[in-house]
Amino acid sequence: MRLATVHSRALSGGSAPEVAVEAHLANGLPSFNIVGLPDAGVRESRDRVRSAILSSGFEFPLGRLVVNLAPADLPKESGRFDLPIALGILAASGQLPAKALEGYEFAGELALGGGLRPVRGAVAMVWEARCGGRIFVLPAASAGEAAVIEGIALLAADNLGAVCAHLAGRAHLPAPLSPAVLPAARVFDLADVKGQALARLALEVVAAGGHSLLLVGPPGAGKSMLAQRLPGLLPLLDDVEAQASAALLSLSVAGFSPGEWRRRPFRSPHHSASAAAMVGGGSVLQPGEISLAHQGILFLDELPEFDRRVLEALREPLECGEIHIARAGQRAVFPARFQLVAAMNPCPCGFRGQAAGRCRCSPEQLARYRGRLSGPLLDRIDVQIEVPALTAQELASVEAGENSAAVAARVLAARKLQFARQGKINAFLSGAELERDGRIDADASHLLLDLFERLGLSARSFHRVLRVARTLADLQAATRVERAHVMQAVQLRRAL
Repeated sequence: MRLATVHSRALSGGSAPEVAVEAHLANGLPSFNIVGLPDAGVRESRDRVRSAILSSGFEFPLGRLVVNLAPADLPKESGRFDLPIALGILAASGQLPAKALEGYEFAGELALGGGLRPVRGAVAMVWEARCGGRIFVLPAASAGEAAVIEGIALLAADNLGAVCAHLAGRAHLPAPLSPAVLPAARVFDLADVKGQALARLALEVVAAGGHSLLLVGPPGAGKSMLAQRLPGLLPLLDDVEAQASAALLSLSVAGFSPGEWRRRPFRSPHHSASAAAMVGGGSVLQPGEISLAHQGILFLDELPEFDRRVLEALREPLECGEIHIARAGQRAVFPARFQLVAAMNPCPCGFRGQAAGRCRCSPEQLARYRGRLSGPLLDRIDVQIEVPALTAQELASVEAGENSAAVAARVLAARKLQFARQGKINAFLSGAELERDGRIDADASHLLLDLFERLGLSARSFHRVLRVARTLADLQAATRVERAHVMQAVQLRRAL
């Protein structure tokens, strides 16, 4: 009777808990069983592992072979356990030194010929394993992706034979080359936008304070064009934020691209997206679009066309910055600190308020269209502005507007003021922190209280207006929120 243990990682929601792969070989009729709550993909690894071991020049042991994936109550999925299972079998059968497996973690899917294929969630696994003190061995493609995580030793392997040679001391696996971590050049520039002075101001304000934004305007006014230029105004992610974002993105089907390192995610799901696609879920819990947009932007074009249940699911994450998902036997908490940017038409046909009189929508149609957006959701959107259609004179103008670099410099300066004053951007301030750090003068405070009564603002709206006013003051490097800042903040919230 021989036993070997190999360390690996599973994926469970947003975490990557450690899994001990125990291979036990005993006398008896030849059999090969995998236990420990494996799914179909893990159970099928028996055939992949057998073929890979034989193709790599080793013997597949004859006897009663049991592989246990502990802990037994944690669901195991995909082919990431192929490599640790194969190594456990080789160590249990005496073809590899069992002690050589100590100090390593392994993950990788095996091809029938012994080659290693990349696995989903490599960055997330390495992110969780960085404090464990072990060396992580991954397929070459996955190791190159995970090399953005600092504080852990990584090795890249192309096939099972190379891993075995390394463990036996006959050769050495290479460390993966660190990917180019310079962010890609900004493609969309604010200088391309003609006119739209109010919308340009709104973009600057929401970039500086991290506020949510709703753009309301007719087709072709430039709402999507404006939203696409917001990432170019935001500062790059720091290393901790970038690693957390990369770990989440690696859990998605598309995975994480090292070329996106330190760039803020920009997610733009189609309006047919389901609630599970938006907030996360599935038989194997995976993050949704709101979590993949963590530390970045979630852009919802044609906002009223989204299913109402999908939009209502955004309310809690907008407030608390995370999403709690509960399914039968599974629970997960995903971070969801995203910046919501949405766009919509003023009416079903899109031409309400235009001088040409093209709109034919009845009051009932208009009420039904706007009724798709609930009051509680709109109450959580800080800045709501109208984006009018461009005039012929604005379209014919050849004068370029201010570029993104100039606006981004002012945004960065405003954010530095916020971090120096309160340690966070204005959008994340609680009510108590806002009262303590808002620094609003008496005249502005009286005006805001008066507007609260006259406009029927909710308590949430009151604080959101004050946050925007604080951001307007920061953009002007003003130490206190003045009357003009409050009036401008209210004007930036009056589209609907």
